[in-house]
Amino acid sequence: MLAAMTSPPKRPLQLIDAGDHRLEHAWIGRGRPGPVLVFLHEGLGSLSQWKDFPERLCDLTGLSGLVYSRRGYGASDPAVLPRGVGFMHEEARCDLPRVLAATGVEDAILVGHSDGASIALIYAGEGGGGIRGLALIAPHVMVEAMCVEEIARRRAEYGVTELREKLARHHTDVDATFHGWVDVWLHPDFRRWDIRPLLAGVRVPVLVVQGADDAYGTLAQVDAVRSGVRGPAERLIVPGAGHSPQRDAPDEVLGAMARFITVLTRT
Repeated sequence: MLAAMTSPPKRPLQLIDAGDHRLEHAWIGRGRPGPVLVFLHEGLGSLSQWKDFPERLCDLTGLSGLVYSRRGYGASDPAVLPRGVGFMHEEARCDLPRVLAATGVEDAILVGHSDGASIALIYAGEGGGGIRGLALIAPHVMVEAMCVEEIARRRAEYGVTELREKLARHHTDVDATFHGWVDVWLHPDFRRWDIRPLLAGVRVPVLVVQGADDAYGTLAQVDAVRSGVRGPAERLIVPGAGHSPQRDAPDEVLGAMARFITVLTRT
């Protein structure tokens, strides 16, 4: 039985030069043989908000891990706001390749959550190289009404509940982080955002994990990924879990990801 997830270990702040800005990052077990697990966080996430999930997955698989905060998150440099509706495409085309190049990662498995999972799909779908597979948690491939409604609810809660205080523990400029994400997701033009046409370009193995009670997306997201990619695709639906099943049911998610990744390392 695996222990419950705990707070992240103390990680010394390190910065990657990514063009005209710097991104905070941390290594786990650097130099271990095999591919590197590269962790891509959710829309309001950061390096620290993964808690100890990266360490535990790296220990289970025996692999190195690279965790970083995207621009405008955590202790990374501020983002240029307002974001455009293609911000996830820009992350996949610009910052992710820069991070991989700057850290010397040429053999990777992308582990993405929510927006981070979408970025991983875009990267793979547009022919991004150097990856063996994608381990995805709650990816978005199109915008559903329930997601927009949930984000609008979060915006209404901000400043009148503990949400702002909780996020402020993880982000240098919490207001810019929050509004920079919420504003683009709630922009009318974003309703047409859809990456399903890119999925045919994904030819590496994919694991999709989703909570059965995810408030930000239905199983249509999972089905679209499985039917759209050209590589082998597996799914895990976690009963009783929400948008972050790695926090709600860490044992089940860690076990499934470790099995998936272990098979990839044998190829």
